[in-house]
Amino acid sequence: MGKLKQCWSSVLVLAIVVIGTGAVPITYLQSAVAKGAVCLDGSAPAYHFDKGFGSGVNNWIVHMEGGGWCTDVASCIKRKGTMKGSSKFMNKDFGFSGILGGKQNTNPDFYNWNRIKVRYCDGSSFTGNVEAVNPANKLFFRGARVWRAVIDDLMAKGMKNAQNAILSGCSAGALAAILHCDTFRAILPRTARVKCVSDAGYFIHGKDISGGSYIQSYYSKVVALHGSAKSLPLSCTSKMKPELCFFPQYVVPSMRTPLFVINAAFDSWQIKNVLAPTGVDKRKEWANCKLDLKKCSAAQLKTVQGFRDEMMRALSPVHSTPSRGLFLDSCHAHCQGGSAASWSGAKGPQVANTKISVAVGNWFYGRKNPSMDSAFVDRAWDKWVTGNVGSSGSRPLKAAVLINYDPAAPSRLLSTIAEQEGIDLYPVELKQFIDFMRRGNLPTDTFVLGSNQYIITSIHENWFAARCLNTTQPAGEGAIVMQTAVFVLVALYDGSIGSASRAMAAADHFASQLSRKNL
Repeated sequence: MGKLKQCWSSVLVLAIVVIGTGAVPITYLQSAVAKGAVCLDGSAPAYHFDKGFGSGVNNWIVHMEGGGWCTDVASCIKRKGTMKGSSKFMNKDFGFSGILGGKQNTNPDFYNWNRIKVRYCDGSSFTGNVEAVNPANKLFFRGARVWRAVIDDLMAKGMKNAQNAILSGCSAGALAAILHCDTFRAILPRTARVKCVSDAGYFIHGKDISGGSYIQSYYSKVVALHGSAKSLPLSCTSKMKPELCFFPQYVVPSMRTPLFVINAAFDSWQIKNVLAPTGVDKRKEWANCKLDLKKCSAAQLKTVQGFRDEMMRALSPVHSTPSRGLFLDSCHAHCQGGSAASWSGAKGPQVANTKISVAVGNWFYGRKNPSMDSAFVDRAWDKWVTGNVGSSGSRPLKAAVLINYDPAAPSRLLSTIAEQEGIDLYPVELKQFIDFMRRGNLPTDTFVLGSNQYIITSIHENWFAARCLNTTQPAGEGAIVMQTAVFVLVALYDGSIGSASRAMAAADHFASQLSRKNL
């Protein structure tokens, strides 16, 4: 993990409701009521849906709202009189920003996806599943049914055709994203790229200031009241008490679906409720410190640092597996992906000079951080072109260009041309070629490079050969095009069959170097 950098504020607001221009209207899922998939008060579940467009029309991000839990009848009755327990009290419009933002400049990877915010009205991180309803309190513990009803409705509205999909959430909703992640993957098409993102949902099984674990007893009450045990991952509940499966550190090791965790090492909610909960701080010695770390004593800061160390240990299942990603900053914050300022803003948090939006986008699409690999590519390219590219007849290629390219991901964050030799192209001149690659109609399509037009002559697994249609060379001109994980190499040569074989060998030599680095 890189050096921790730049925390844009000491405390982030948990939820910001934006009403007005660009707000997304609410959808009440009335059909779910007959299935018993309802909020605490029996009202219909709800979500906000901003439809995708352009290249994002078959991409989906389902984001679950957070908002704590209710642990007993009294707290759930209180909750059902608010928007966290009843859709009757929910705002009719919701402004999307951050990971759900619809502007390319602030959310470049996901701005044109189908973006859904699922409202949270059950108090159990979408895990409750109790059939009986006590007529005395009329509370419905049906969070798991709500989650499934919403997903089924979205499938019917086009998510069944998803090419890319993310299940995400904030706080209690982020915990739900972890708990439901593998089920979400199983529901989506097998051909889809499906991953999950947890923003401030990595609640740790930590010790409180008394040496006990107040949070474990708290979750035990949630699980018992809501009947959550049968909705939690069996891979966890088969090994330990169900309430322990509310802690991601025990769930993540057996997860099969890739997960990205966004969290603050000094998570403000966890310091207040896991480390120093009011029920344990009888003399209120932590009342000021847990709200503002600048007001902590030296001894308290040492305890807070110890909690941060616990957080690091609990996160070991995340950073020990290549398919998982982690953005861990040193902010005193909670939920950082919901606003444009913290998601991608100039003053937002950064780790290793990388903003949250870039880190998540790079991880989802399998892009390498350009600053990490550019030096290797530069060295390898310079060495390769010296012996393989030039006007001399002894060299197999007359020109070559290396293009930053991912067939499914936007390339806005990188320069189109990574390297070129023997040819002088501008990025705008490659637009037709990039469009040609994305269309994938190789046998029937043609492409243009510079002033030349090419037609495909043979197609192979990761490369194809082409001949120039408007050449003035007596023996003709050809191209070898090879695709690696994040690049396309175009190697140009003069001549026919014999020249093509030499060009192929030269191009393969460089492409192999990239592939060995997973580039």
